[in-house]
Amino acid sequence: MMSLVLPLEDVQAISKKRSRKLRLSEDMLVVGLKNNDSLAMSALYQMYSDSLYKVISTIVVIEEVAQDLLQETFIKIWKSFAKYDATKGRLYTWMARLARNLSIDYLRSSNHRNATVCEDLSEVGQQVDMTFQTNYNPELIGVKDMTKILTNDQKSALELVYFKGYTHVQAAEELNITLGILRSRLQSSISELRKVYA
Repeated sequence: MMSLVLPLEDVQAISKKRSRKLRLSEDMLVVGLKNNDSLAMSALYQMYSDSLYKVISTIVVIEEVAQDLLQETFIKIWKSFAKYDATKGRLYTWMARLARNLSIDYLRSSNHRNATVCEDLSEVGQQVDMTFQTNYNPELIGVKDMTKILTNDQKSALELVYFKGYTHVQAAEELNITLGILRSRLQSSISELRKVYA
């Protein structure tokens, strides 16, 4: 059976002649990827990275996170390519499903939830600056000073999650409370801060 992958020298010569992206047929890509061919991997990235980024960025709107997820998608494609079955669908469809699933998994993760709540706190800080038309150095004034209005339970939850970097699960275990109670305390803390500083 004749190989669909061009010899390395031919592909390098073609890619030097062209200033454009390296393009291979889907059949050539599949055979090359099944053989762990680095040029096929490079061509796959060049051909599909923009399209897969669009899939990811419609789900995860934070650009830096979307870029990271794009890299994770290609790593997963390369590592699990043996599972791809051309008889069950086109290559792009399979890759887009992987990208979509990774993006959804990220949204479900505690990293995303922590980032979302941190963004809420950041917005509160920006609103304080705008209200009082001041710029402050958190090292001098301290974000912790803003939490003096909170109850001890609320302060403890905020301190563990935002100042000490605990995950929600770790903070709940540390405080010996359920995850639901921890999340409730975090949300009520943000609400209280908004009332005063918004």
